[in-house]
Amino acid sequence: MISSYGGYLIDLDGTIYRGKEQIPAAKRFIERLQYNNIPYLFLTNNTTKTPQDVATNLSNNHEIISTPEHVYTAALATADYLDGIADENHRKVYIIGELGLKRAILSKGFEFEEDHPDYVVVGLDYDVTYHKFEVATLAIKKGAKFIGTNADTNLPNERGLVPGAGSVIALVERSTQQRATYVGKPETIIMEKALDVIGLQKNQVVMVGDNYMTDISAGINFGIDTLLVYTGVSTKDLVQKQEIKPTHEVDSLDEWQ
Repeated sequence: MISSYGGYLIDLDGTIYRGKEQIPAAKRFIERLQYNNIPYLFLTNNTTKTPQDVATNLSNNHEIISTPEHVYTAALATADYLDGIADENHRKVYIIGELGLKRAILSKGFEFEEDHPDYVVVGLDYDVTYHKFEVATLAIKKGAKFIGTNADTNLPNERGLVPGAGSVIALVERSTQQRATYVGKPETIIMEKALDVIGLQKNQVVMVGDNYMTDISAGINFGIDTLLVYTGVSTKDLVQKQEIKPTHEVDSLDEWQ
């Protein structure tokens, strides 16, 4: 079955690992892809980490040897999306977010601007302040295009479910009375950009993930096959209630040989 697809788009947390906990079957799954020379791309809504950070975490903490080129974050997708819609005279942007997001966008030739940006990008920011919300709100009210990295309202950590990027973006949506253009899963923008990166057609790839509402819905919305693994968020009861089922379902990635 592993050779049924020419390439794999793969979620991380809940699919390849659970926080700091290793998932041995996921390591073996990636090794099978590598052995068979099947292209894969880790697709994550995380915008706080750079691809190098993600690859280092995989190697050092989960014994999964991958390079930054195997990682595509919502930060990279946001930068690629911006680069695709901005002309050379409108490349000023105000960013609420961490280093991973800022570095991705500024590396595309955008200029950080508070007063009259062409775009306002909002993502998860661990040091967000009222001033940042104020600057973003005023800029959007003046006509800047409003982009949100991803709609995840919560993130799991060792203390429980804490606010995610979607919660930060929601405050700006309320203050501007505008809905952001979202990039990350389950939206199709990140899927389109990931497909460009992996260099394959829709009918050649499958989206692998543990969360029906983000990973699997992203695949469904984009019109590609999906593989749901029950090692993370979604339960079989939840999936049975959905009108559109995943293309494939497995309890463990060891089943995908």
